[in-house]
Amino acid sequence: MRKSAEKNPTPPDLYLFRQMANIFAINRCSSSVYQRFIVQFNSTQRFNSLSSHVSKSRFIKLNNLRRNCSLSSDAAAPFIVADDEKYGNKQVISITPRLYDYILANAREPPILRQLREETANMRGSQMQVSPDQAQLLAMLVQILGAARCIELGVYTGYSSLAIALALPESGCLVACERDAKSLEVAKRYYELAGVSHKVSVKHGLAADVLKSMISNGETCSSYDFAFVDAEKRMNQEYFELLLQLVRVGGVIVIDNVLWHGKVADPLVNDAKTVSIRNFNRNLMADDRVSISL
Repeated sequence: MRKSAEKNPTPPDLYLFRQMANIFAINRCSSSVYQRFIVQFNSTQRFNSLSSHVSKSRFIKLNNLRRNCSLSSDAAAPFIVADDEKYGNKQVISITPRLYDYILANAREPPILRQLREETANMRGSQMQVSPDQAQLLAMLVQILGAARCIELGVYTGYSSLAIALALPESGCLVACERDAKSLEVAKRYYELAGVSHKVSVKHGLAADVLKSMISNGETCSSYDFAFVDAEKRMNQEYFELLLQLVRVGGVIVIDNVLWHGKVADPLVNDAKTVSIRNFNRNLMADDRVSISL
């Protein structure tokens, strides 16, 4: 808020390691630990090169991790208990397909949104569309704020913008920015079908350019209540600075993908997009102009 059988016999310890690795994989519990384990212990030769002390030490650590990976009665819905006191022994849940089905079954999705989602599922880039539970949250935030003027950067086929427009009052306005003309045509068709075209001001172009144009046209001084950013991730910092000139004090700016499939927490992942998101998150932590929630 703005404030196969092996030629050599398998050593017993290595066999136990592999059994535990299989348990992790089958239950989808701590997959990153499983992957790193396979990298470290993928051959008999590597294992045999370890000293007895190192082997036992790693065995103990992995065994402790396995013990702390508590499974519910449904093996498809595991959770991990973080035993470090600084986390308060919290149970960290894994979102499995079965649990996600449950979440979606408890999300309210208007028929017109479902129709758009099903059409988009057959299009290239369909993974970019927000999910029904996320769209429901965006719409609720708009309602809580009593928002009348909103901005969305990155419309794609219009699922999230349609959810926002449906939540706006009849006199409300959503500035919807999208650079891809083909997907934007789908969005515009659904605005018409839903009867909200009069609430949506479609902007075809780069998000940063649209925001700069709005500022140049005098739409500063806290003109907008709410903004949703789901565009080029490496541009998040620039989008944010521009939106601070457009969104009122007490308004809300929502940034999508800040965990980036978990990559931001993995020190082994350092591609340009992940690093940019990681830096953006760090900058927000230190930015006293806004209140934040990750």
